[in-house]
Amino acid sequence: MPGIAFVPLPRLFRTSSFRLTLLYAALFSASVLLLFGVIYWSTSSYMTGQLDAAINSDFAELQDGFRRGGTNEVATLIADRVKEMPSGPMFYLLEDPAGAAVAGNLPALPNRIGTFDTVDPRPVPHRDDQRPLRARGGLLKGDLKGGDYLLVAIGASQRDEMGELILRAFGWGSLVSLLLAFGGGLMLSGGLLRRVEAISRTAREIMEGNLSRRVPTGGTDDEFDHLAASLNAMLERTESSMHAMRQISNDVAHDLRTPLARLRQRLETAQRRATTVAELRAALAASIGDTDAILGTFGALLRIAQIESRAVKVGFADSDLSELLHTVVEVYQPMADEKDQSLSAAIAPGLTIFGDRELLAQMLANLLENALRHSPQGAIVRLAGSASDGDIAVTLSDTGPGIPVVEYENVLRRFYRLEASRTTPGNGLGLSLVSAIAGLHGISIVFANNNPGLQVTLSFPCRIVR
Repeated sequence: MPGIAFVPLPRLFRTSSFRLTLLYAALFSASVLLLFGVIYWSTSSYMTGQLDAAINSDFAELQDGFRRGGTNEVATLIADRVKEMPSGPMFYLLEDPAGAAVAGNLPALPNRIGTFDTVDPRPVPHRDDQRPLRARGGLLKGDLKGGDYLLVAIGASQRDEMGELILRAFGWGSLVSLLLAFGGGLMLSGGLLRRVEAISRTAREIMEGNLSRRVPTGGTDDEFDHLAASLNAMLERTESSMHAMRQISNDVAHDLRTPLARLRQRLETAQRRATTVAELRAALAASIGDTDAILGTFGALLRIAQIESRAVKVGFADSDLSELLHTVVEVYQPMADEKDQSLSAAIAPGLTIFGDRELLAQMLANLLENALRHSPQGAIVRLAGSASDGDIAVTLSDTGPGIPVVEYENVLRRFYRLEASRTTPGNGLGLSLVSAIAGLHGISIVFANNNPGLQVTLSFPCRIVR
């Protein structure tokens, strides 16, 4: 509405935890009121029953006296009672049919029949209000005159005071409980708001480019700490992926610049110098080879990205690892024979794994091909597969030059090559592909010194076919 400025509530009062606190406080108040009503009604009913029992007993005795001696007998009995209890708590009134008080310690009152609550019309010393009474009235009929009115009453101050005490106790108790609930809601909302604000602040800093920020934990191992741990794990992976993307971008730019420059130079040279069809064909064939190498690099990158995205995991099935290892050894046996290398296998039968057979074959082929290619003539290459203690271990060892210990983790990076000059063919993606396939299958890769050479051990969950 124009002319009306709405002041927004503090953020603390707009939190869901504070709204829940108010809801619980309202439910608690309703429960307290219901409990108060039950206790008040039960206490009042009990004390009223006690008062009624006392006046009914006295009323019955006076009725018996009336039957024995008429009105005079009732008047005598009332006088005796008033003499014994001049100040109560029992009060009496006997009126004749004309409405005049005959006996008792109460003045003449309008006749009421039955049991009821009333007040003492006489002033009470040191009190501003009138004394409450619980009374029973009825007509007496006798030999002389019928219609005499008898009223027996008892002081009901204790009952009313008990009701007021209960009312005050529940009133103060409800007020204190609401204040505690409200204060607790503020504290709870403040605590939750601080934890949520810490997460929001971390998210804002990350969006601003600080990928190293992490959500702080309170050390209480509560649901917020569990959430923070999950978010931090996600942030760790995101940061790692971002660093990997930067590294990949740099590596792609570095590794593809040389073949692209070579391709351009060859085409430019052919354009300027080639004078015959044969020379053009040779230049084009070499250029196609360079293009195939570039396409192979991109294909390997896409293959690694597909594997790391877990998109191919739907095709997993039980595979006979023993048979797969023998097949890989048979495929690469001619390559070993060509270099006069010794390729042997010691594979336990019945090894079964759950995974993608094509990817596993590619992983094993890449490892074995690397071992054969980088080992000199006459080297010994051995592939072993065994199962023990619920795990399958596949070990590939060679007597080649090996890898320095400090390079064990680096060789799994994309485009990383031990040969800094990069004069030999290759793109540095073979072991990266091995790492991606192993990660997809939950396989751990461990490098060790074979003295001489390198030993690579693959370990993953075992499924043994009996």
